[in-house]
Amino acid sequence: MRLGSVIDDFTADSTQGPINFYKWIGESWCLLFSHPADFTPVCTTELGKMAVLIDEFKKRDVKIVGLSCDKLESHVDWIKDIKSYCLDIKGEFPYPIISDSKRELAVKLDMISEEDKDNPDCAMTIRSLYIIGPDKKVKLMMIYPTSTGRNIQEILRCIDSLQLVHRLKTVATPANWVPGEKVMILPSVKDEELDKLFPNGHDKCTMPSSVNYLRTTTDY
Repeated sequence: MRLGSVIDDFTADSTQGPINFYKWIGESWCLLFSHPADFTPVCTTELGKMAVLIDEFKKRDVKIVGLSCDKLESHVDWIKDIKSYCLDIKGEFPYPIISDSKRELAVKLDMISEEDKDNPDCAMTIRSLYIIGPDKKVKLMMIYPTSTGRNIQEILRCIDSLQLVHRLKTVATPANWVPGEKVMILPSVKDEELDKLFPNGHDKCTMPSSVNYLRTTTDY
């Protein structure tokens, strides 16, 4: 898997019934992530936090789906524990978890660690996370070891950045950017185009090199 890779269509069993991926994602964005195993402490916090923040993902038109190599019955039982631990989850668990007990998807989607990739008896997936656009292409990848939990706010921040750049195509977001802060204007935008593209203002940073490449705007 690489940035820009097309996620092939697949059908899989999940806690919300069979999923045909292309039909399920439709024209939405998608967050597809794997976790090492059910009934593990760090994964419980991750899946619970994503469920608590489900409305933030819905606001961004992002569908969430989890995956591990445990059986469907295990997922169903584990969800009860997640809801017991994360009391802010209201109603039904808000997103499906795929059962990939044969490891077919985990291998196909590069969700297996190097030391386990050739071991059919080891079903442990790593913390792989793919943000997928409506075109079914991978827009961002985060790969964590099994020991390190994800930062859900960082995932939302990345989605905001990806969707902004997808909409405008003339900007990029700088380090630590959050919505509302300045973005960087791409070097491919000519100076004479700035007033038309960013009528509400833009700034230039003078650099010792005299190369005109740092230009910013909040007009987005």
